[in-house]
Order: sequence, then C-alpha cells, then structure tokens
Amino acid sequence: MKISVLGAGGWGTTLAILLHYNGHKVTLWEYQKSYARELNKKRINKDYLPGIKIPDEIIITPDLDESADDKNLIVLAVPSQFLRKVVKKINYSSIRDAVLVSVSKGIEKDSLMTMSQMLLDVQSSMSENQIGVISGPSHAEEVSHRTPTAVVAASVDVEASKTIQAAFVTSYFRVYSSTDILGVELGGAFKNIIAIGAGIIDGAGFGDNTKAAIMTRGVAEISRLGLAMGARPETFAGLSGMGDLIVTCMSKHSRNRYVGEQIGKGKKLNAVIKSMEQVAEGVDTTRSAKKLAEKFDVETPITNQVYKILYEEKDPIKATTDLMTRDMKTE
Repeated sequence: MKISVLGAGGWGTTLAILLHYNGHKVTLWEYQKSYARELNKKRINKDYLPGIKIPDEIIITPDLDESADDKNLIVLAVPSQFLRKVVKKINYSSIRDAVLVSVSKGIEKDSLMTMSQMLLDVQSSMSENQIGVISGPSHAEEVSHRTPTAVVAASVDVEASKTIQAAFVTSYFRVYSSTDILGVELGGAFKNIIAIGAGIIDGAGFGDNTKAAIMTRGVAEISRLGLAMGARPETFAGLSGMGDLIVTCMSKHSRNRYVGEQIGKGKKLNAVIKSMEQVAEGVDTTRSAKKLAEKFDVETPITNQVYKILYEEKDPIKATTDLMTRDMKTE
C-alpha cells in the first residue's frame, strides 16, 4: 500500500517506520522545512524519537500536497488542536479514494468534536466509511523498540477497520478491530484527564490506594459520559478505555501524568506546559469534557476537580478532600 503519515512527532515517526517494515511505501510529512531537511540528512528524529533510525526508503517531505496525493491510507498524527488546520489544506481530489486514520487523542476544544467528526466536517465530500482511528496503550518510546503492544483500529465500516488492521499488524504490534469509533475515540481522549489526576496524586505525595481509586472511578466516569454520547459500554473496558487509562496513569512516558505530577508538586500550569517539548492533550480535553458533561447532563466529579486545579488553581489536597467527602453513593 501507499501510505502517508502526516506529523513527524514521536508517534508519527514510529508508525512510519513500522509501516515501512510492514512492506508499505511510506511518506512522512514534517511541516517545518528546516526540520524536514534535517530528518532527511541525519535520518534520526532527535527531538521526538532519539536513537531510532528512519529507513532511507521513507520519503520525508514538508510538501503537504505531495504527501496526500494518490495514497491508499493517510495517517493523521498531528496534535488534535492543530489537525483541522492541516486537513483543511488538503484537496479532496487528492484523497477521494483514501482512508484517513486519526491517531490523535483529543476533543476539538471549540467544536467539541472528536477527530473523526472533525474530519467529516472539514472534508464533507468524504464518506464516514473512509474514516478510521487507532487508539490504545501505545507509547511511541516502546513501540519504536518493538515492545509487544496491542491497540484497536476502529471505523463504522467493518472493511475499513480491517484494512487499517491489516496495514499495521506485526509480530509486536497487535491490532484489534472495532466499529465503535466514537467509544474508541472518547476513551482515548478522556483517559488523559484521569491521567492528569493520577499525576496530581503522585506529585502531592498520596499513595497507591488513592491512585487506584482515581483510576477505577475514572473509568466509571468516562464510561458514563461516553454512553450518554452514544458509545458502547464494553469499549471502555477494552484497550482504548481501561488499557489506555492504565498505561497513561502509570507510565514514565506519559505527558499527561507528568503535567499532573508537576502541578501536584506546586508548579503552575503555564510553566509546566512551557517546559515541555510535546503536547499534553489532556489539558485542553479537560475543558472540553467539562462542557460535554454539562451538555449531556452527566456527573463527572473527577473531571470537575481536575478542571478546577488546572484552570482555577484549586489546591490539589483540597480537591482530593472534596472528592472523598462527596455524598455517599452505591458503586
């Protein structure tokens, strides 16, 4: 297959390499011309994936038209808040026969759309059968070293999900298929909020009991919101829900957990974000999820407290106490 990966961050680069070794003809798009030149010259993504060689056969270009034209599959590895701007620049005539696959985990902050919804909004001539996503517990740092990993490829169209599945599956990257694209996307986006909460727990010096409570009740919370929005309940117990939440709450590679940890130690959100080279999607997603919970009239106490810590500078200890002293409930 002819496949293009848009976005040469850590995840985009990792997937481009994986797809190349799976026998596909791969193009990797990097929007900065100077960095694209450096990637072509050195064949190492020193900023986002140091130590991993990019095969010479992968075409690296800053030309978006060249990247999108005449491809079977286009993988969108651009951060969620920038993806609309990129997709708007692509001519429909170039992608009329392609399947678009989002690997970004977020909710667009102004429209409150998932990435697949946004793609259909921008490229309105495309069919929803041409849109898919990949999500699950899959840090680029580990996949790039061929650590055994399992994810989900989802599309409303069974054949599209199987096409994506077949393109990506390897001996170390197992891909399941699903038709619950909404649930897969919501699980991947909302778990970042819980990961920020778990990081706050770490930074504030609470223990494993507290973190386990946040994670478990976090799954219940994102499931409630997802079901109200039309997703299937079993999706949140799978790789794109519980699986992704576990790895994002526990891993040293998790940017969202790191943000929470630094805030739990007393640092300010703006200072933490400025110190990071990559995007922590959960910061914007927290605001979006709060709005969605209000829209669908769903109780989301953890999201509400994370929002207050991030945007209203509420003391993390006070936020934890407020969660613990809510009205008694059945589980």
